[in-house]
Amino acid sequence: MKIYCYIALMAITTYLIRVIPLVLFQKEIHSPFVKSFLYYVPYACLTAMTIPAIFTATQSPVSAACGFVVAVLLGWNKKSLPVVAGFACIAVMIAEAVLRHI
Repeated sequence: MKIYCYIALMAITTYLIRVIPLVLFQKEIHSPFVKSFLYYVPYACLTAMTIPAIFTATQSPVSAACGFVVAVLLGWNKKSLPVVAGFACIAVMIAEAVLRHI
């Protein structure tokens, strides 16, 4: 029974997070500051969730940094997501193999 309460609470929370902005902002937003703020919120949230995961998902922070640098460089050069992810994974595998032999 306890788990159903948790699920219901999370469903309500998720619903409210999506509905409250629709209720509060019924008119079109004209402020350039608010528009730019709302535009960058998803990117900021995604970054805040992804960066810690990058550095805790590998055996070594050094190999994580290598994969991160490769991903940033490829992303900066506008490569596709599968290419960025693939080469970042390869960079981490190579870095961990090198670090294992040191």
